[in-house]
Amino acid sequence: MRAFPPLSSSSSAQREQHSLFGEILDWMLAPLLLLWPMSVALTWLVAQNIAARPYDRDLAQLTRLIARQMAAEAGPAMAGTPLRLPESAAALLRSDDVDRVYFQVLGSQGELIAGDHEVPLPDLERSATGEVQFRDETIQNESVRVASLRPAAGETALSPIFLVQVAETLDKRSRLATEIIKGVILPQFVILPLAVLLVWFALARGIAPLNQLQQRIRQRESHDLSPIDERDAPEEVAPLVRSINDLLARLDQSMGSQKHFLADAAHQLKTPLAGLRTQAELAQREIDASGDPRSVKRSLQQIALSSQRAAHMVNQLLAMARAEDEEQARRQMAFNLVRLATEVVQDFISKSLDKRIDLGYEGPDVDDTSVPRLVGQPLLVRELIRNLVDNALQYTPEGGTVTVRIMPDPFGQVMVLQVEDNGPGIPEAERELVLQPFYRALGTNVDGSGLGLAIVKEIVDKHSATMNIDFARAPSASAPNERPGTLFTIRFSVPEATA
Repeated sequence: MRAFPPLSSSSSAQREQHSLFGEILDWMLAPLLLLWPMSVALTWLVAQNIAARPYDRDLAQLTRLIARQMAAEAGPAMAGTPLRLPESAAALLRSDDVDRVYFQVLGSQGELIAGDHEVPLPDLERSATGEVQFRDETIQNESVRVASLRPAAGETALSPIFLVQVAETLDKRSRLATEIIKGVILPQFVILPLAVLLVWFALARGIAPLNQLQQRIRQRESHDLSPIDERDAPEEVAPLVRSINDLLARLDQSMGSQKHFLADAAHQLKTPLAGLRTQAELAQREIDASGDPRSVKRSLQQIALSSQRAAHMVNQLLAMARAEDEEQARRQMAFNLVRLATEVVQDFISKSLDKRIDLGYEGPDVDDTSVPRLVGQPLLVRELIRNLVDNALQYTPEGGTVTVRIMPDPFGQVMVLQVEDNGPGIPEAERELVLQPFYRALGTNVDGSGLGLAIVKEIVDKHSATMNIDFARAPSASAPNERPGTLFTIRFSVPEATA
């Protein structure tokens, strides 16, 4: 008994079911939850920019005011006299009770004329004259915003002043930015859970028709294979419903065929089983009455014959089931058609000798390497050849001939299998009927199950081959009593790799 390896954890994970509702919810909420922190960060940056604008304007105005006031003070002052910030400008600097304000005025030689020496110098090469420029610096471990102004050289009133700088700490700006963030972010803490709830509710409403469809299918009886109404299904699910309806139709057809097949099989088995019972009862009466032993022997022979017929019928039914097995149809392998044909001929030599029928084979040798190999199911192909040969031996009278023939295609595209006999032949009107299960031609008086050619047709279809039924020789008006015989021709496609 072959042991099967345990299932790996990876294969178990691959077979794990996923919730469609959960998948859609994840894909809807995941971007929302990822974008929310980005929104907070962008809101903070925008709030910082918005909060800085009005304070930068005030800082620029203050810088220009100090520059004008100091220029006015420097005009009448004598050289070497220290300058003082006018009281009006000093009052503006002291009026801010939140931030600390620094200022610095440098002369034309870079000397400190007034203000605080802690304010760092800007990059003079990049600073333009006549424009207030802003930058961020640190004074005494505090972050400050610095506005610097280099008066234009052509302005005589401002010519003694080389650089004016005003620095302000960032407390007011941070407070304003924080208020803006609170006004924007706090409502989002309410909106975000509400949005998640609305998404959940909308998704549940949208997927509700699937649940209703599931309930309708689940409430069906096991024998109800009628189509599902597509009108109640959403447009996106309609293709799935149509596919299910197509599957139900094929399943209904398959089950109908199986029921018909089982009914026919039961009917066909009834005859040999009834014969077994009748002959057994006759033998029992003869034995009880101490009758003629020869009569008992004839009854036993009939019992053996009936049991043989029943066994043949069962074997044919099993062969039919194997031919219709879809899973087995996918298990294909390379095989030698010549070898199968010669082995079947050898198996039927004894039966042909008993009926005095000349059974022969025509075609390449088994060891001929030029014969291409076919791909399919060798067991079924062997069953196909057996049924054709058995059918030919059944219908060929004593002294007749049966020939199994293999003819390779000179172009290497197909392999041709022929089984020819000189029996009564199959009329053209019955050539489709003989391929149906349990059909037997009238007037032949041949004992059979009626399944042989149906099995052949099923195996031919499974191998994508073609089959033709013809007379072995054309009927002649001059010799109406001559048997035309039957010629079965089956063409197997050769795989491209070996063609």
